[in-house]
Amino acid sequence: MTKLVTSPTRIGLAGIALTAFAPVVWGTTYVVTTELLPPGHPLFAALVRALPAGVIALAITRTLPRGTWWLKAATLGVLNIGVFLPLLFISAERLPGGVAATLAAAQPLLVAILAVTVLQQRVSAWTLAWGAAGGVGVGLVVIGPEAGFDAVGVLAGLGGAGAMALGVTLTKRWGRPAGVSPTAFAGWQLAAGGLLLLPVMLLFEGTPPAVDTSAALGYLWLGIPGGLIAYILWFRGVTTLPVTSVAVLTLLSPMVAALLGAVLLGQLLGPIQLLGFAVALAAIVAGQLAPKSSTTKPMKERIDR
Repeated sequence: MTKLVTSPTRIGLAGIALTAFAPVVWGTTYVVTTELLPPGHPLFAALVRALPAGVIALAITRTLPRGTWWLKAATLGVLNIGVFLPLLFISAERLPGGVAATLAAAQPLLVAILAVTVLQQRVSAWTLAWGAAGGVGVGLVVIGPEAGFDAVGVLAGLGGAGAMALGVTLTKRWGRPAGVSPTAFAGWQLAAGGLLLLPVMLLFEGTPPAVDTSAALGYLWLGIPGGLIAYILWFRGVTTLPVTSVAVLTLLSPMVAALLGAVLLGQLLGPIQLLGFAVALAAIVAGQLAPKSSTTKPMKERIDR
């Protein structure tokens, strides 16, 4: 029988919990977008989440990239922030929150595939199976008989999942420069993504929308807990936890979206949805475990041995 061991032994449960904070907070994006923000401005919402948080992080750390990290930080910022965030908000605006969140559940499988091609890691059948099970579980939770499908929204959701999956994988491949704090590392990417979004937002949306009290609270929530704090903890986890374990944690986001829909919007959960929660929770827990014989070591190292 294959023995199971916890993968993230160095960072422990506290590190997993801190990393999980990010997808939990991101799960609130859907209800905040539909209930608090002015419609028709997904690029402005993405800009507000990214650029101020990046500027704050850089002001706190006063640390800039060096050498090749200018290009690497820009690449990661484009994938994790500049491409992912606007697609996230477009999907959130055009689809029911549960449907939009379910599309993001494809990310663990995409990361598992990229771990083989980009990181040259062996990904076990265990990881693939639980990644697929998690996606099915989330689907059972959030896709009901009244789920709506909009082609642009679906493509945006899948595109966002793909962009962040590649961003997470490259973040794991390149790591974090020695001596650079998680705050500075997050700040580089948030600032790079925000600077990309600024001209794009002005070109396609023009002047920012009028912001009332509820919208201001929504943008503040997206920018500080959902932007600055979440990304600091997220990139800290990405560089310390196994990449597939981090990817499975993203299943928390659609689960939170579904829970908020039930509690705040009266979208009640039936037996099928509860079953989906159980499956998704099992996938999240199992994603933090790995068969001892299949720990993710580079292929070349295995061959050399």
